[in-house]
Amino acid sequence: MTAPPLNRRTLLAAASAGIGLAFAGRVAAQAAGPRNKLVVVIARGAMDGLSVTVPYADADYVPLRGGLAVPPPGEASGALDLAEGFGLHPALSGLHALYGQGQVRFAPAVALPVRVRSHFDAQDVLENGGEGLRQQTDGWLNRAMAAAGGTTLRGLSIGAQTPLILRGAAPVSSWAPGGQVRGEDRIASLLQDLYVEDPMLGQNLARGLATEALVAQDQDMEGGAPVRRNDVQGLGRAVARLMSGDEGADVVAVSLDGWDTHAGQKAQLQTRLTGLDQLVAGLKDGLGNQWDRTVVVVATEFGRTARANGTQGTDHGTGSSLLMAGGALKPGGPIGDWPTLAASRLFEDRDLAPTLDVRSVFKGVLRDHLGLDRAALDQRVFPGSAAEAPTLDGLA
Repeated sequence: MTAPPLNRRTLLAAASAGIGLAFAGRVAAQAAGPRNKLVVVIARGAMDGLSVTVPYADADYVPLRGGLAVPPPGEASGALDLAEGFGLHPALSGLHALYGQGQVRFAPAVALPVRVRSHFDAQDVLENGGEGLRQQTDGWLNRAMAAAGGTTLRGLSIGAQTPLILRGAAPVSSWAPGGQVRGEDRIASLLQDLYVEDPMLGQNLARGLATEALVAQDQDMEGGAPVRRNDVQGLGRAVARLMSGDEGADVVAVSLDGWDTHAGQKAQLQTRLTGLDQLVAGLKDGLGNQWDRTVVVVATEFGRTARANGTQGTDHGTGSSLLMAGGALKPGGPIGDWPTLAASRLFEDRDLAPTLDVRSVFKGVLRDHLGLDRAALDQRVFPGSAAEAPTLDGLA
């Protein structure tokens, strides 16, 4: 399959034609009626953007990648065609179907505002939303909830521990698949008695017990089977149930581990991306009509090297991809400029060079989808980021 050469001019021309990030469901009625929903999926370990949103029309892609290169659309195990010379990894067939419905957008070259290759440090910056290491002790998604009015948005953390992105002053619930705290358990009863006079701890415990009760009720209705360890689509449906109804969560954080593909990358990515595809499918299926008011953002701490290493893997890099899916999205092409993979354009002669601060995409989602104003985004949610305009209806 032939495609025009993928270069910087290609995407700039597309930008001038009106490519931007916008949402079908605006937020004027957010305070009354059905509420918009946001799910942030963190791909921990550094997701290889060059295999996720494949720049198959870039002349330097195959020479750099060698055996790790995903073939172009139309070839065996080839990429699933998107726009402007990009394709999705073939494991993302569900997301590709959503793209055909105008419900997927992607940013092919995003990064943090700082250049670090430590997983711990980079995840810290990704989640705290600051401009440097450990500048913020809470998470930008929690600060967004607080800026929206504290209790206007209901937050939910999925996993054994609340990730930094959702820690902060705004109260959030949590659910760890596979483990339940029944309301009749003695320890839960003792904790309720202990925290009865503490407004913050008592409220948080009550939220947690209510969440567990809702999960237990749903499992009883479906035969009592908990979410199996590898049933990612079932996990998506379970999370969707916790987002449904008048008391459902509006803002959710989910972590997917295992993206650190130093060796044997092809097989690992096939597994990880299949799981990601199934998670989104489960969310869509479980949310039903509420999918039309939902945006799912998939982000990672940094990308991987442009060149394959000697063990058919890749090492820690810089620029990576960001994916968005949801019925609330408007159709569109790539978000941001493409730097190309030419040797002169690689960052430090090894990495995809980022052209977009990941915070600008987050700010666009929070402003257009959840209704936060620019001042709150610049000053409270992402302090020090005023120069990074939200990527919205038009590209700067």
